[in-house]
Parts: sequence; C-alpha cells; structure tokens
Amino acid sequence: MVELVEAVRALPYGRPSERTVEEMLRERRGTCSTKHLFLAQRLAEQFPETQPLIVHRIYRLDRAKALQRYGEQVAQTVPEDSCLADVHRYLTILLDGQRVAIDATFPGPAWNGCSVLPLACGAGDDYPTGEDPDADRRALEAEHCDTAILRVLRSRRFKSATEVRDPAISVACSTTSASSSSRDNPTKDTTKFAAQPLPPATT
Repeated sequence: MVELVEAVRALPYGRPSERTVEEMLRERRGTCSTKHLFLAQRLAEQFPETQPLIVHRIYRLDRAKALQRYGEQVAQTVPEDSCLADVHRYLTILLDGQRVAIDATFPGPAWNGCSVLPLACGAGDDYPTGEDPDADRRALEAEHCDTAILRVLRSRRFKSATEVRDPAISVACSTTSASSSSRDNPTKDTTKFAAQPLPPATT
C-alpha cells in the first residue's frame, strides 16, 4: 500500500488535458482530483479493508496567501477585500479502526503507512462524496463559484509542483458565499475540521 501511495505522490503535479484518470496516466501528470480518484480506485481494488473515501474540502484563500503560494499572476485575480474558495480533493482510509486523512497531491517525506499524510490546504468545510465524486465536485463548484473567475483560474498553469504548496485554485467566491451556504442549509452533510491534520492512527 505504501508503494502505491508513494507512486501517486511522485507523479508530477499538473492538470491533464482532460480531468480523467486515463489522461492522467497517459500524460503522467495529475492534480488533487485525478490523483485521488485513481488512488481511491486502486485502494478499493487492492486493499478493500481500507475503505477509501474521497472528500472535498472548500477552503478560502486571500490575496496574501495566493501571492505566497502561487505568485503575483494568480494573486492579482483575488479581490483585495474578499477571497477565493478552493475545492481540494483528498482521501480518508481506515487504518487500525480509525479514519486517517491521506493527501497524495504532492511528494514529500516518505509515508510510514500508518499515520496522516497532511492536507495540502487550509482549514475549511469537508464534504464526503457519493458514488460519483466528479459530479459532486461539479455541484460544489456550481454552488460556490464565480464561473467567470473560474475560467481565468483554470487557464493558469503552475511552472512546477515544487513551486506550489497547495492544489490548483478551482473555485472562486466571496468570503461570505462559502460560509453562508452552511448556515442556509443546515441539513447538508458537512463536517468542519480544524487546521491541523487528523490525528495519527493507533499503532
């Protein structure tokens, strides 16, 4: 299992021509969306006891953070008095009876196979997915994004994964848009997590 996770992490970060697992494998590059969809499929096939679950997190990004993470070009798309919201995809898996977060978006220190792989994003609202993770993501985008800014952001490509600390920005909205949606729809299956990663599994 460790080898599988590390192989996905080692794939260069970049958006395939199409946001599909097939294009990711063909072009040998992927984002949080394609990497975790592929990883969830393989874990379910090879390690069904881990019960992989894809989760989408909506977190907000202000201009200062955008400048630090992505550079001036992307930062200029963030309104000075507001923010952008990013939809980031990651996994949770079952290890020793506990749900553990796994984020294979970027390479880093080798995973030990029993603890958290920290998320490549800030704190936010988490939405576990259903049978069609891509449809769930599109629904979140439709609910929260400014489509005009979204098209601009998707046209930006980062020079290399080593220059990027967070996943590509994919949803734009005001600060109040993302937070008010949870208040307006309290029945939504949403879980708020702190900025820290989930605690490591008991070994």
